[in-house]
Amino acid sequence: MTRVAIVVVTHNSAAEIGPCLQALASLPELEVVVVDNASSDPTCATVLAHSVRLIANTVNTGFAAAVNQGVRATTAPFVLLLNPDAHLVRGLDALILRCEDPQTGAAGGLLTGTDGLPQTGFMARNLPTPAALVCEILGINHLWPDNPANWHYRCKGMDPMTAALVEQPAGAFFMFPRQVWQQLGGFDETFWPVWFEDVDFCARIKASGLRVWFEPLAMAIHAGSHSIRSLSPENREQYWYGNLLEYAAKYYRSPAFRTVCAAVVMGSILRAMRELPRSGVKSWVKILPVYFAVASRATGLFFGRRKVAVPDVKG
Repeated sequence: MTRVAIVVVTHNSAAEIGPCLQALASLPELEVVVVDNASSDPTCATVLAHSVRLIANTVNTGFAAAVNQGVRATTAPFVLLLNPDAHLVRGLDALILRCEDPQTGAAGGLLTGTDGLPQTGFMARNLPTPAALVCEILGINHLWPDNPANWHYRCKGMDPMTAALVEQPAGAFFMFPRQVWQQLGGFDETFWPVWFEDVDFCARIKASGLRVWFEPLAMAIHAGSHSIRSLSPENREQYWYGNLLEYAAKYYRSPAFRTVCAAVVMGSILRAMRELPRSGVKSWVKILPVYFAVASRATGLFFGRRKVAVPDVKG
């Protein structure tokens, strides 16, 4: 019986998807499906050359929707999300063992860069508190990376070689039982096209009373930043800020939510000012409307009423 379905979501991933699929080729009894979000490069041809099932979308449905497509197209009791720039090295059985526990909602493994070093701060995190997001938005985490909010958020005290309970493993190498996905109603496709959909899924796992594990016996090599390289700077800012606000609106009560909104307004101003000397007037004029739109949305949310009101998910 096939126990694991591997879902890989691609978008202009021709340079990455071949080695990713090659690393899976020798593993028996796997369902592998690639869901492509309207790539304009040879991604689909590369996938087909590896004799792997391909779902080729004609439009970019976003990461969350593509994950749901992939899960629905498979039947195995456990699902592994794997980024196209992640090469599985070992440990599927270790993740399965964790996910077989009825008290466990998901498990993530050890991610190393191409330099062989663990990707600490990324591969396992706690759910972002309002303070952690404010520090991220305002650049405090860059200037003072060891501040208490960021230390807790990025699990900086964690031993990368020891299994531990965490709250948010990286979506690049992330297993969950199909039953949990069904129970939670899948990934929230409101988070489009990328960012915070995996955070939201983990927040709902925690709210359901289930545990999430980091299991270093499972390992993948992860190049990183694949999902954002093809995005223009203006789209990158728009999607990240937009989905951050969506997440904050869903999980934080006032005044924490309004504090995040105020930080987004201030952060937009600071980033716009920083971009002028960095990118020049021509590029700055192009990206300025994005920052204005982000600040306007955050201002509207600050003074408006949200449709969603749920208890805080604290880290």
